[in-house]
Amino acid sequence: MGQSGDKINANNANWKFNGDMVEHFEQHVEKSVPFYLEGHELIKNLSDYFVKNDSICYELGSSVGTLSSKLAIHHNNKNAKFIGIEIEEEMLIQAKSRYSNKNLSFLCDDIVTMDLEKSDLIVSYYTIQFIHPKLRQELINKIYDSLNWGGAFILYEKVRANDARFQDIISNLYMEYKLDKGYKPKEIINKAKSLKGILEPFSTEGNIEMLKRAGFIDILSVQKYMNFEGFLVIK
Repeated sequence: MGQSGDKINANNANWKFNGDMVEHFEQHVEKSVPFYLEGHELIKNLSDYFVKNDSICYELGSSVGTLSSKLAIHHNNKNAKFIGIEIEEEMLIQAKSRYSNKNLSFLCDDIVTMDLEKSDLIVSYYTIQFIHPKLRQELINKIYDSLNWGGAFILYEKVRANDARFQDIISNLYMEYKLDKGYKPKEIINKAKSLKGILEPFSTEGNIEMLKRAGFIDILSVQKYMNFEGFLVIK
């Protein structure tokens, strides 16, 4: 067993979102994902264009509930419903213990198999990259079907570059980024080993093509830094 940094254990090809990960999740992800909190702020501001008084809004893979809570508070003057969906029960317990709002609820469920109500906003903040590629298109199809016309899907993903040279450059830059954040080389290697077969990013073009196959036409990249990108997608 190795350490991935921030006191999180990481076994080879066996990254888990439970156990030690839960307690240290926010600390770890804020250091690991560039402009993580800035992404939260952008999503809040984008949501103003889509959340109405009677809206149902989902976050898919809500982890410990931080973004879902921020959205609920941001729209506290509306009767909109914000639902965080998380498959890991330990994460869900943390979310419920940390955040409470009249318009906010959390469900322990699998986003791949569960049914979604008709909604005006669906957010996936670095979640779908962990869904097995063979299931990913079906999930995006379901998201498209569940959105009301004019509703938005906000998708943030780690992305691969579009050729080997660019991928090498971006991978090295991201490694240097993590070193600058205080991670040790062994921690970076252990984290990478633990994510084998678990984290499978698509390229920017791969994500866009998947969205188009589901039926989406209006797609805009709203945030991009190295191998991390956010898309605003409107039905």
